[in-house]
Amino acid sequence: MARYIGPKSRISRRFGEAIFGPDKVLSKKNYAPGQHGNNRRKKSSEYGLMLAEKQKAKYTYGVLERQFRNLFEKAAKKSGVTGEILLQLLESRLDNVVFRLGIAPTRAAARQLVSHKHIVVDGQVVNIPSYSVQPGQVISVREKAKSLEVIDASLSGFNHSKYPWIEWDENIKGGKFLHMPERADIPENIKEQMIVELYSK
Repeated sequence: MARYIGPKSRISRRFGEAIFGPDKVLSKKNYAPGQHGNNRRKKSSEYGLMLAEKQKAKYTYGVLERQFRNLFEKAAKKSGVTGEILLQLLESRLDNVVFRLGIAPTRAAARQLVSHKHIVVDGQVVNIPSYSVQPGQVISVREKAKSLEVIDASLSGFNHSKYPWIEWDENIKGGKFLHMPERADIPENIKEQMIVELYSK
């Protein structure tokens, strides 16, 4: 399956949450999309709820099924709480870190900046959105891209103290990935334990 590029409001309405950021359509139509969306009964089975939680996580971080399963298997091999480690692995993706730094307004925009070679890691260009950022690495905007309008607009008024695991440096238009985030510091409304239970079936 290819990455979803359709209407984001449709996905947000399916989950009843603005998973891609502020959504004007969702605020007006807070029910499932489609002709019978307002009358449709929500899935209530245990499996349906777990599957929906996995789908929500995939759409939130823009990850395909195979990538998501690989991350889960990697998380399961590590010592600790598997669900929390899975979220940490998702948070440490380069496209997500660029988004968290405020360099891009959305994860999709961050993915595009990375793919177009506008982002450097420790001074080296990295154009792989799924690149796993390690603690201590510095992520910044490439010199020739610092004047891009989309980056300036995104950084304007952005609160860089939102995420304690990232340290912003205005001089380089970038920041250091200090450490893996604690679960309490990750703002996404994802019930990761349900995802673990789904893959454990």
